[in-house]
Amino acid sequence: MSLRPHLATASRARARGRQLASSSCRFGALLGQSFAARWRATPPPPEDTLDSDLAESLTALQAIFQRRKLRFELGRAEPALVDSLKKSLRVPPRYRAFLLEANPREVETVCPIERVKLFGAAELTEEQRGFALDAAGEPRAEQPQDGWRRSWIIVGRSTLLGDPYFLDVAKPDAEGDCPVYTAMSGRDRWDATLCASSFAQFLRILATTMEIAVGYGDAILDDDDERAFREALAARVKPLDPAALRAGHWS
Repeated sequence: MSLRPHLATASRARARGRQLASSSCRFGALLGQSFAARWRATPPPPEDTLDSDLAESLTALQAIFQRRKLRFELGRAEPALVDSLKKSLRVPPRYRAFLLEANPREVETVCPIERVKLFGAAELTEEQRGFALDAAGEPRAEQPQDGWRRSWIIVGRSTLLGDPYFLDVAKPDAEGDCPVYTAMSGRDRWDATLCASSFAQFLRILATTMEIAVGYGDAILDDDDERAFREALAARVKPLDPAALRAGHWS
Protein backbone atom coordinates (compact mmCIF):
# COMPACT_ATOMS: atom_id res chain seq x y z
CA MET A 1 0.00 0.00 0.00
CA SER A 2 1.48 3.36 -1.03
CA LEU A 3 1.97 6.10 1.57
CA ARG A 4 2.01 8.92 -1.00
CA PRO A 5 -1.74 9.72 -0.87
CA HIS A 6 -1.54 9.91 2.94
CA LEU A 7 1.60 12.04 2.87
CA ALA A 8 0.00 14.40 0.35
CA THR A 9 -3.13 14.67 2.52
CA ALA A 10 -1.02 15.36 5.61
CA SER A 11 0.97 17.96 3.72
CA ARG A 12 -2.18 19.73 2.58
CA ALA A 13 -3.56 19.63 6.14
CA ARG A 14 -0.38 21.22 7.52
CA ALA A 15 -0.51 23.93 4.85
CA ARG A 16 -4.16 24.61 5.63
CA GLY A 17 -3.33 24.80 9.33
CA ARG A 18 -0.56 27.32 8.68
CA GLN A 19 -2.95 29.36 6.53
CA LEU A 20 -5.62 29.37 9.24
CA ALA A 21 -3.08 30.26 11.90
CA SER A 22 -1.79 33.13 9.78
CA SER A 23 -5.34 34.38 9.17
CA SER A 24 -6.12 34.07 12.86
CA CYS A 25 -3.06 36.14 13.77
CA ARG A 26 -3.97 38.82 11.24
CA PHE A 27 -7.55 38.90 12.54
CA GLY A 28 -6.34 39.10 16.12
CA ALA A 29 -4.02 41.96 15.25
CA LEU A 30 -6.78 43.82 13.46
CA LEU A 31 -9.15 43.21 16.37
CA GLY A 32 -6.55 44.50 18.81
CA GLN A 33 -5.97 47.57 16.66
CA SER A 34 -9.73 48.13 16.52
CA PHE A 35 -10.12 48.06 20.31
CA ALA A 36 -7.07 50.28 20.75
CA ALA A 37 -8.47 52.78 18.26
CA ARG A 38 -11.83 52.75 20.00
CA TRP A 39 -10.15 53.22 23.39
CA ARG A 40 -8.14 56.18 22.10
CA ALA A 41 -11.22 57.64 20.44
CA THR A 42 -13.37 57.38 23.61
CA PRO A 43 -13.11 60.68 25.51
CA PRO A 44 -12.50 60.53 29.27
CA PRO A 45 -15.50 61.28 31.48
CA PRO A 46 -15.93 65.01 32.13
CA GLU A 47 -14.43 66.16 35.42
CA ASP A 48 -17.47 68.22 36.37
CA THR A 49 -19.76 65.24 36.92
CA LEU A 50 -21.70 64.24 40.02
CA ASP A 51 -19.74 61.32 41.50
CA SER A 52 -21.20 58.68 43.81
CA ASP A 53 -19.86 60.21 47.06
CA LEU A 54 -21.29 63.63 46.28
CA ALA A 55 -24.58 62.11 45.09
CA GLU A 56 -24.86 60.10 48.30
CA SER A 57 -24.29 63.19 50.44
CA LEU A 58 -26.89 65.16 48.48
CA THR A 59 -29.39 62.33 48.79
CA ALA A 60 -28.94 62.24 52.57
CA LEU A 61 -29.35 66.01 52.81
CA GLN A 62 -32.48 66.06 50.67
CA ALA A 63 -34.00 63.16 52.62
CA ILE A 64 -33.67 64.87 56.00
CA PHE A 65 -35.10 68.13 54.65
CA GLN A 66 -38.11 66.19 53.35
CA ARG A 67 -38.45 64.30 56.63
CA ARG A 68 -38.46 67.56 58.61
CA LYS A 69 -40.68 69.29 56.04
CA LEU A 70 -38.26 72.18 55.54
CA ARG A 71 -37.88 74.10 52.31
CA PHE A 72 -35.12 72.69 50.11
CA GLU A 73 -34.74 74.06 46.61
CA LEU A 74 -31.99 73.20 44.16
CA GLY A 75 -31.49 74.08 40.52
CA ARG A 76 -28.79 73.93 37.88
CA ALA A 77 -26.26 76.68 37.42
CA GLU A 78 -25.47 77.87 33.92
CA PRO A 79 -22.32 76.16 32.59
CA ALA A 80 -20.90 79.51 31.44
CA LEU A 81 -21.25 80.92 34.97
CA VAL A 82 -19.62 77.87 36.53
CA ASP A 83 -16.79 78.08 34.01
CA SER A 84 -16.23 81.73 34.94
CA LEU A 85 -16.08 80.74 38.65
CA LYS A 86 -13.50 78.11 37.78
CA LYS A 87 -11.33 80.83 36.26
CA SER A 88 -11.90 83.60 38.78
CA LEU A 89 -12.14 81.63 42.04
CA ARG A 90 -10.45 78.35 41.10
CA VAL A 91 -13.36 76.32 42.46
CA PRO A 92 -12.53 72.58 42.23
CA PRO A 93 -14.19 70.01 39.94
CA ARG A 94 -16.43 68.38 42.56
CA TYR A 95 -17.81 71.72 43.71
CA ARG A 96 -18.40 72.72 40.08
CA ALA A 97 -20.31 69.47 39.58
CA PHE A 98 -22.40 70.36 42.62
CA LEU A 99 -23.29 73.75 41.16
CA LEU A 100 -24.09 72.30 37.74
CA GLU A 101 -26.40 69.60 39.11
CA ALA A 102 -27.60 70.86 42.50
CA ASN A 103 -27.11 74.61 42.65
CA PRO A 104 -28.58 75.88 45.96
CA ARG A 105 -31.56 78.19 45.51
CA GLU A 106 -32.85 77.88 49.05
CA VAL A 107 -30.88 75.60 51.36
CA GLU A 108 -30.41 76.37 55.05
CA THR A 109 -29.63 73.53 57.42
CA VAL A 110 -31.17 73.73 60.88
CA CYS A 111 -30.01 72.13 64.12
CA PRO A 112 -29.85 73.33 67.75
CA ILE A 113 -26.21 74.43 67.58
CA GLU A 114 -25.93 75.84 64.05
CA ARG A 115 -27.74 76.99 60.91
CA VAL A 116 -25.84 76.98 57.65
CA LYS A 117 -27.00 78.69 54.47
CA LEU A 118 -25.38 77.39 51.27
CA PHE A 119 -24.79 79.92 48.51
CA GLY A 120 -25.73 79.44 44.87
CA ALA A 121 -23.43 80.07 41.94
CA ALA A 122 -24.85 83.55 41.26
CA GLU A 123 -24.03 84.66 44.85
CA LEU A 124 -20.49 83.37 45.09
CA THR A 125 -18.57 86.28 43.58
CA GLU A 126 -20.39 88.84 45.73
CA GLU A 127 -19.74 86.79 48.87
CA GLN A 128 -15.98 86.92 48.24
CA ARG A 129 -15.80 90.74 48.25
CA GLY A 130 -13.72 91.87 51.18
CA PHE A 131 -12.35 88.35 51.56
CA ALA A 132 -10.68 86.64 48.57
CA LEU A 133 -11.71 89.56 46.32
CA ASP A 134 -11.48 93.30 46.77
CA ALA A 135 -14.42 95.69 46.38
CA ALA A 136 -13.93 95.76 42.59
CA GLY A 137 -14.13 91.97 42.36
CA GLU A 138 -10.40 91.50 41.73
CA PRO A 139 -8.19 89.06 43.65
CA ARG A 140 -7.23 90.71 46.91
CA ALA A 141 -3.64 90.96 48.04
CA GLU A 142 -2.81 88.78 51.02
CA GLN A 143 -3.44 90.56 54.30
CA PRO A 144 -1.14 88.96 56.89
CA GLN A 145 -2.64 91.06 59.65
CA ASP A 146 -6.14 89.61 59.32
CA GLY A 147 -5.13 86.07 58.34
CA TRP A 148 -7.56 85.63 55.43
CA ARG A 149 -6.06 83.76 52.47
CA ARG A 150 -6.86 84.26 48.80
CA SER A 151 -7.42 80.51 48.46
CA TRP A 152 -10.33 80.57 50.91
CA ILE A 153 -13.57 80.62 48.90
CA ILE A 154 -16.78 81.17 50.87
CA VAL A 155 -19.56 78.70 50.00
CA GLY A 156 -21.88 79.19 52.97
CA ARG A 157 -22.48 81.16 56.13
CA SER A 158 -23.84 80.61 59.62
CA THR A 159 -27.15 82.43 59.95
CA LEU A 160 -26.83 82.17 63.73
CA LEU A 161 -23.38 83.70 64.16
CA GLY A 162 -22.41 85.08 60.76
CA ASP A 163 -19.32 82.88 60.51
CA PRO A 164 -18.25 81.96 56.95
CA TYR A 165 -17.81 78.40 55.71
CA PHE A 166 -15.21 78.16 52.98
CA LEU A 167 -13.24 75.85 50.72
CA ASP A 168 -9.46 76.01 50.72
CA VAL A 169 -8.85 75.64 46.99
CA ALA A 170 -5.09 75.47 47.60
CA LYS A 171 -5.58 71.98 49.05
CA PRO A 172 -7.22 69.87 46.30
CA ASP A 173 -7.47 66.12 46.81
CA ALA A 174 -7.40 63.21 44.37
CA GLU A 175 -11.20 63.35 44.00
CA GLY A 176 -11.17 66.96 42.80
CA ASP A 177 -12.47 68.23 46.12
CA CYS A 178 -11.17 70.54 48.87
CA PRO A 179 -11.49 70.71 52.65
CA VAL A 180 -14.09 73.00 54.23
CA TYR A 181 -13.26 75.34 57.09
CA THR A 182 -14.95 77.95 59.20
CA ALA A 183 -13.60 80.88 61.21
CA MET A 184 -15.13 82.94 63.99
CA SER A 185 -16.21 86.40 62.88
CA GLY A 186 -15.77 89.55 64.97
CA ARG A 187 -12.13 88.89 65.85
CA ASP A 188 -8.93 90.65 64.80
CA ARG A 189 -7.77 87.60 62.82
CA TRP A 190 -9.44 84.81 60.87
CA ASP A 191 -8.31 81.53 62.41
CA ALA A 192 -9.54 78.61 60.31
CA THR A 193 -11.00 75.46 61.89
CA LEU A 194 -11.55 72.33 59.83
CA CYS A 195 -15.22 71.40 59.40
CA ALA A 196 -14.89 68.60 56.85
CA SER A 197 -12.11 66.98 54.87
CA SER A 198 -14.04 67.57 51.63
CA PHE A 199 -17.13 69.37 50.41
CA ALA A 200 -18.91 66.03 49.93
CA GLN A 201 -18.19 65.19 53.58
CA PHE A 202 -19.36 68.64 54.62
CA LEU A 203 -22.79 68.02 53.08
CA ARG A 204 -22.96 64.63 54.78
CA ILE A 205 -22.11 66.13 58.17
CA LEU A 206 -24.74 68.87 57.70
CA ALA A 207 -27.30 66.15 56.98
CA THR A 208 -26.18 64.33 60.13
CA THR A 209 -26.65 67.43 62.31
CA MET A 210 -30.22 67.67 61.05
CA GLU A 211 -30.88 63.96 61.59
CA ILE A 212 -29.80 64.16 65.23
CA ALA A 213 -31.82 67.35 65.71
CA VAL A 214 -35.06 65.45 65.05
CA GLY A 215 -35.18 64.34 68.67
CA TYR A 216 -34.64 67.83 70.10
CA GLY A 217 -37.47 69.89 68.65
CA ASP A 218 -37.21 73.65 68.22
CA ALA A 219 -36.71 74.64 71.85
CA ILE A 220 -33.54 76.42 72.96
CA LEU A 221 -31.21 73.88 74.52
CA ASP A 222 -29.93 74.19 78.05
CA ASP A 223 -26.29 73.33 78.74
CA ASP A 224 -27.01 69.66 79.46
CA ASP A 225 -29.06 69.19 76.28
CA GLU A 226 -26.44 70.94 74.15
CA ARG A 227 -23.74 68.72 75.62
CA ALA A 228 -25.84 65.64 74.85
CA PHE A 229 -26.44 66.85 71.30
CA ARG A 230 -22.75 67.46 70.66
CA GLU A 231 -21.84 64.05 72.09
CA ALA A 232 -24.38 62.36 69.81
CA LEU A 233 -23.09 64.34 66.85
CA ALA A 234 -19.45 63.51 67.64
CA ALA A 235 -20.29 59.80 67.68
CA ARG A 236 -21.78 60.10 64.18
CA VAL A 237 -19.04 62.34 62.74
CA LYS A 238 -16.18 60.13 63.98
CA PRO A 239 -16.63 57.34 61.39
CA LEU A 240 -17.52 59.86 58.65
CA ASP A 241 -14.59 62.22 59.05
CA PRO A 242 -12.18 61.62 61.96
CA ALA A 243 -10.05 64.64 61.07
CA ALA A 244 -13.06 66.95 61.27
CA LEU A 245 -13.98 65.52 64.66
CA ARG A 246 -10.46 66.06 65.99
CA ALA A 247 -10.59 69.70 64.86
CA GLY A 248 -13.36 70.25 67.40
CA HIS A 249 -15.90 72.32 65.49
CA TRP A 250 -18.69 69.76 65.80
CA SER A 251 -17.90 68.54 69.33
